[in-house]
Amino acid sequence: MTKIVECIPNFSEGRDMAVVDALVAEAKSVPGVTLLDHSSDPSHNRSVFTLVGDPEGIAEVAFRLCKLAQEKIDLTTHTGEHPRMGATDVIPFVPIKNISVEECVEISKQVAERINKELNIPIYLYEYSASRPERENLAKVRKGQFEGMNEKMQDPDWAPDYGTPQVHPTAGVSAVGARPPLVAFNINLDTDNLDIANAIAKTIRGSSGGYKYCKGIGIMLEDRNIAQVSMNMVNFEGTPLYRVMEAVRFEAKRWGVNVIGSEVIGLAPAKALIDCAEYYLQIEDFDYDKQVLENHLLG
Repeated sequence: MTKIVECIPNFSEGRDMAVVDALVAEAKSVPGVTLLDHSSDPSHNRSVFTLVGDPEGIAEVAFRLCKLAQEKIDLTTHTGEHPRMGATDVIPFVPIKNISVEECVEISKQVAERINKELNIPIYLYEYSASRPERENLAKVRKGQFEGMNEKMQDPDWAPDYGTPQVHPTAGVSAVGARPPLVAFNINLDTDNLDIANAIAKTIRGSSGGYKYCKGIGIMLEDRNIAQVSMNMVNFEGTPLYRVMEAVRFEAKRWGVNVIGSEVIGLAPAKALIDCAEYYLQIEDFDYDKQVLENHLLG
């Protein structure tokens, strides 16, 4: 049976389309791999790619993209709203079909070791691949960002899993790991007050006592002059999208602002969106497996 792995590398470039186009061309060049989607955001100054393929192909394309990003992206001149520590900031591997999480962990370790050995980029393992519990959370690993990572690495507790405690001078540090599917979900507000978005994010994210499977920060979208609550929903069944949507809407009212839209970055599992439809349409006795046409056609 064919094994299928998803890989969603995040690159610290969302403005220079020549660099993004070069990454796209590289992503399409590896046999056994399909580029399903890519999106770039100039305010975040970040691009997210979604690829699927067999284990060998997906491991190869992850390395090649990291190598190209090292050549094309210089973090010493990088600015953007999204936290980052590397030119290739994070490389997650997600099991899709006929492959286990454990196998994806092994792929992540092989890719991490190769990146460090051939590109001299320090690597942290995170999520299911983490070498210790405090490294599971990407936000904790990335804390300090590119500018503060050299100092952070001097603490023995934060020595990289691969490589010496010294960031690559332009490509920084990368995080590599295996994880379950997540949804990158952002909610836009009709205000230019970033403090409000940060306050709402603090209220809803799990690390601050909010929803367990929600990670959130406030971000300013300079091109639209609006604030955004930017989230990673790491378990969309444990914490559904509609729940955080309503929580953000409720909290926004406290500050006298409104939700004016939302966005999904990259690809999302169909069930995450259908769960929202079921909630907002108030469908009674809905059976996702039996009542969604595509499940029968693709099943």
